[in-house]
Amino acid sequence: MNAAYIEAYRSGRLEQSLARASRWMSKCTLCPRMCRVDRMAGETGFCKTGKLAVVASFGPHYGEERPLVGRGGSGAVFFSFCNLSCQFCQNYDISHGGEGSPVGPEQLAEIMLALQKMGCHNINLVTPTHVIQPILQALLFAVAKGLRVPLVYNCGGYERVAALKLLEGIVDIYMPDFKFWDTETARELCGAPDYPSRAREALREMHRQVGELVCDESGVARRGVLVRHLVMPNGLAGTAEIVGFIAARISTRTYVNIMDQYHPCGMAFFNEAINRRITRAEFNQALEAARKAGLTRLDNRPGRWIIDK
Repeated sequence: MNAAYIEAYRSGRLEQSLARASRWMSKCTLCPRMCRVDRMAGETGFCKTGKLAVVASFGPHYGEERPLVGRGGSGAVFFSFCNLSCQFCQNYDISHGGEGSPVGPEQLAEIMLALQKMGCHNINLVTPTHVIQPILQALLFAVAKGLRVPLVYNCGGYERVAALKLLEGIVDIYMPDFKFWDTETARELCGAPDYPSRAREALREMHRQVGELVCDESGVARRGVLVRHLVMPNGLAGTAEIVGFIAARISTRTYVNIMDQYHPCGMAFFNEAINRRITRAEFNQALEAARKAGLTRLDNRPGRWIIDK
């Protein structure tokens, strides 16, 4: 199974998507924030990113889900800044502080090619929503030089369906977070009360494009959707509602990672509702909710970060 973007490159679809993304970024409407600033001219909006993507780090990543890691690791490219900026972000220094360096499209292409050469099974674009245009531009160079491994869109779930359509036939694996079910929680923790509805719409569109997760004979993911859900203290994430939605409206065969690694970061230390790790009971309740909803493909890594009480 060839990476989807290879055919998109040959057919001209990749170049067409890039042209549309460039127009949108001139009055930026790539994400639900709809800042309408001219990022192509260097202006910045909510994501604090102009024309060039900012890369914090890249390399083989072995801490991702098993279908992404395989034996060679997932080729992670961590982009700085974010269109969501959660108070508790587990990569706070990157998403809020903007640690990293601007890279041009040819340099980003070389990063992708280097990861492939290292033996990584995929190119894992971490927090890509606000840099769709630079990614598409880099792909033109990378494919011409032999990039062929699957492309993973590893996002926070705060997406515009119209922007996701730019990626149809280009992205192989979508890996969105589904963070919150409640609008007021989303308003308080990331300033985006529309997050729950946007995440639901995005997940339906992603599934329409690529379907359920498909792996090769060695268990490495080639195409499909993989959903992450971070369990939060005091039930703030709305786990039962989220897994219920996935099972009923997407598929019970959706690959879901119920994550235990929440810990206070950034502004979370100042919010009593989220200034602690989750308990074992909270994590077990989340897993049980997923099973009761009928989800049959749960990532089975053991809990490591929870509090024993």
